[in-house]
Amino acid sequence: MASRNGTDKNARSAFLVGEHWSAKNDVTLFAGDCRELLARLPARSVQLVVTSPPYNIGKTYERRVSLPDYLQREREVINLCVDKLRAGGSICWQIGNHVAEGEIFPLDTLLYPYFKERGLHLRNRIIWHFEHGLHCSRRFSGRYETILWFTKDDAAGQYYFDLDPVRVPQKYPGKRHFKGPHKGEYSANPLGKNPGDVWIIPNVKHNHPEKTVHPCQFPVELVERLVLALTRRGDLVLDPYMGVGTTPAAAVVHGRRAAGAEIVPEYVKIARERVAQAVSGTLPARPRSRPVYVPSPNSPLVKRS
Repeated sequence: MASRNGTDKNARSAFLVGEHWSAKNDVTLFAGDCRELLARLPARSVQLVVTSPPYNIGKTYERRVSLPDYLQREREVINLCVDKLRAGGSICWQIGNHVAEGEIFPLDTLLYPYFKERGLHLRNRIIWHFEHGLHCSRRFSGRYETILWFTKDDAAGQYYFDLDPVRVPQKYPGKRHFKGPHKGEYSANPLGKNPGDVWIIPNVKHNHPEKTVHPCQFPVELVERLVLALTRRGDLVLDPYMGVGTTPAAAVVHGRRAAGAEIVPEYVKIARERVAQAVSGTLPARPRSRPVYVPSPNSPLVKRS
């Protein structure tokens, strides 16, 4: 396995990437309909499902259908994913809006009932905010999408969650208690603060280090935060709509196993290359510690002459 800083000392000498599901695979990259892959996965084998499905807006990798037909297909995939999820595991469904004739249909609210009818619990509706995208002229430009984080609780009502690996720097690390038994001591957690449910992470556009040919690629950092908080090393992470392999690559970087499906052969090829980079510690990725870029006030891009 690999890390953002290089190859893990405990990495296995033989890393197995398979085209079809096998429990022996470290990573399975299936070229085809995700329902075929899901049919082969053992029940209750997956700790985390994290994905960003098509929004039915006519992108090159999808065939646009009626909204009811789209929702029925997603319901089928969601049910299959829940079947494969083990007790204490999580599903993170990252989704935006379906747009038809200028009207938006928020897919997270339309899909929500399908998770609830399977008994899952919504723990967060995370807002992913980014600053670049299409410019609208008849409505405000969309600059966020949502991540629905559901858990499949175990018999004791528990689910796996580890906040510490995804803490972010404190805003006021020098703040101290001003009264009480800890007066004068630092009050902020030295490991950092909870990142909250609004995540400001740049989306993958033309000058992003992770950019590939995929038009709607989501960033490694977004997946990493979910992998680190919701899985343990060695757990299986599933992405039924893996695109160019961001989810399996991020999982491998942090010592998890992964499985994903994709119908576009070119994307599967890129996913395989990115997983190989993750294994070798050379995966191009925006550093998690890098602040969101703010242009210099002296930049010619900021001023009009």
